[in-house]
Amino acid sequence: MSKLSKKNKIAIAMAGAFALATTFTASAEKVAELQKADTVIQKTAAKSQVKVEKLFDQAQNLVIDYRQVVGDTDGLRAYNDYVAALVADQVAKIGLIQADIDGIDKTRQGLVPLMFKMIDTIDEFVAIDLPYDKAERLDRIAFLRDMMIDSNVSTAEKYRKVLEAYQIELDSGRLSTVSQGKQSIEGSDVTVDLLQVGRIALVAQTLDSQNTWVWNKANTAWERLDDSWRRPIREAIGVVRKDKSPALILLPVPAVGSTK
Repeated sequence: MSKLSKKNKIAIAMAGAFALATTFTASAEKVAELQKADTVIQKTAAKSQVKVEKLFDQAQNLVIDYRQVVGDTDGLRAYNDYVAALVADQVAKIGLIQADIDGIDKTRQGLVPLMFKMIDTIDEFVAIDLPYDKAERLDRIAFLRDMMIDSNVSTAEKYRKVLEAYQIELDSGRLSTVSQGKQSIEGSDVTVDLLQVGRIALVAQTLDSQNTWVWNKANTAWERLDDSWRRPIREAIGVVRKDKSPALILLPVPAVGSTK
């Protein structure tokens, strides 16, 4: 009985040891599996952390981009308001300019007849004025008349040319000049020195100073002067030509007769 008990004890002990060994082996495998699972979890966690950090950076960039877009939008809104104000101002100015254009058209309608009348006035004035530079002045009037019916010349340019002709006539009345050429006097073409003193007097004298005439506006003809005018006129011609020193000059002024 004791032997069996001893054998049973040994068997039980061996069975227990085997069971313990089996349990230990199983536990070791479980531990290894747990360690392996932990490693996998840590790697997964690390990858997840990287993804989280990447997503966070992307979120930060999106926030920055959003703020930039908001800032740009505010800037664009302000710029659009500025452009809208400019457009409104330009529209108002266009309206004013159009009104001016309409006014110019009306002015042009009245300006053209006025220019024709101004040219006629110049023509009439030259006809009764002293006959200096007569051919040149008549050519200028003819040019103005041709210009008025030239469609290639603007109304503004036509008006400028008419005013320019007026200015030339005005200036010529302030000048004293001497020119040499032929004049039709007493039925003959005579080569003379022609002295013009503004619109006060127009005197012709032959180159040898032997004959002297003054233009008589009343008679629209040359009037012969007596010999006493030879020297005063010759000296006046020299002064105007600047061949002599400036000095007072004597001029005949036709009225009822020739006087000094």
